[in-house]
Amino acid sequence: MLSFSHSMGWPRLVAAFSVVLLLAACKDSPQSQQPQGMQIPVSVIEVQPQRAEIEVELPGRVEAIKDAEIRARVTGIVEEINFRQGSDVQQGQLLFTIDPAPYEAARDQAAAQLQRAQADVQAATLLANRYSRLIKSNAISRQELDNANAQAAQGRAAVAAAEAALKSAEIDLGYTRVTSPIAGRIGKSLITEGALVSAGAATLMAAVQQIDRVYVDLTRSTAQLAELRRAMESGALRRSSEGNAQATVVLEDGSLYAHRGELLFSGVSVDPSTGQVSLRAVFPNDEQILLPGMYVRVRLQQGVDENALLVPEHAVQRSADGLSTLMLVKDGAISPMAVTLGSRVGTQIMVVAGLQAGDVVVVEGFQKIRPGAPVQPMPWKAADADAGGAAAPAGPDAGAK
Repeated sequence: MLSFSHSMGWPRLVAAFSVVLLLAACKDSPQSQQPQGMQIPVSVIEVQPQRAEIEVELPGRVEAIKDAEIRARVTGIVEEINFRQGSDVQQGQLLFTIDPAPYEAARDQAAAQLQRAQADVQAATLLANRYSRLIKSNAISRQELDNANAQAAQGRAAVAAAEAALKSAEIDLGYTRVTSPIAGRIGKSLITEGALVSAGAATLMAAVQQIDRVYVDLTRSTAQLAELRRAMESGALRRSSEGNAQATVVLEDGSLYAHRGELLFSGVSVDPSTGQVSLRAVFPNDEQILLPGMYVRVRLQQGVDENALLVPEHAVQRSADGLSTLMLVKDGAISPMAVTLGSRVGTQIMVVAGLQAGDVVVVEGFQKIRPGAPVQPMPWKAADADAGGAAAPAGPDAGAK
């Protein structure tokens, strides 16, 4: 019975296996694949000219409005450090105390010399006055009177010199109390108590920086300035305002600084070694986010283009050769177009060549398309714009192209 069951079940097993292979072949047959002429849905916009504020982004360094180096103006031993390192200090606030004893002694000596000179001039003046009365009765010679007047004059000069010496000694004594010349934030102390500081070497003791407002120094090539000037003269751009250009700081992490600044000057001189001009903008900095020496990028207003062609940044694709490319919809199919990009305007980017008004540009759905592929264009809606990070209007006829 056992051998009979095997002989009867083997043909059935072969038949069942054949059916499984047949079903798998039918599943993978071309008839079950996606039809070749199927239209792929994509989100598009119809590009139309619009008004745009044109900006340029330049590298820059933050500089303090005022930067004072605290240096020794007399030689001596530092007795006290009278500030908290890293704190805000006021103008005239005491920072360091240098041993004043030698300068107090010099001041007292100068004061004594002044008193001596004053006594000498008093005696010489009295003698000259007495001789001036005696000369009338010919009791003394003219030579004696002249000598007395000369001694009185020398005495007055000695008094003036002594007064100057006393003032100098008092100034040196005052320099033993080192104060801040400006209000601002002080850094670390560069010397310690007990250190010897020298007036001859102008020992650096600390630095105070005023950073409630800061400068940002920028550079720009002369070629860029010439291009901007030509655009203004041709009418392609017009000035955005009559005042100074507005500026926005882009921080190192890519975020925008909360306060806008203004450009103080542009193109005063050209650096002959780099061919670039210097620019300077000023920004409020009450929160002290911008620190001296910090690297930032600054967006400066260039002007206004009344007929700018803008597309969302994520609509721009990079070809294998590195060119910027837009996917256009023409006659219901994808047509790549190499373009030249200009300035960024918010989350959009300007196209300066390769794009025409009325062109339909693919914004989303790149994963499923290729050049020449048939597509079903659909207008890019506001909800899509919020999700994609840009805000370009969808053309009313975008889906009909």
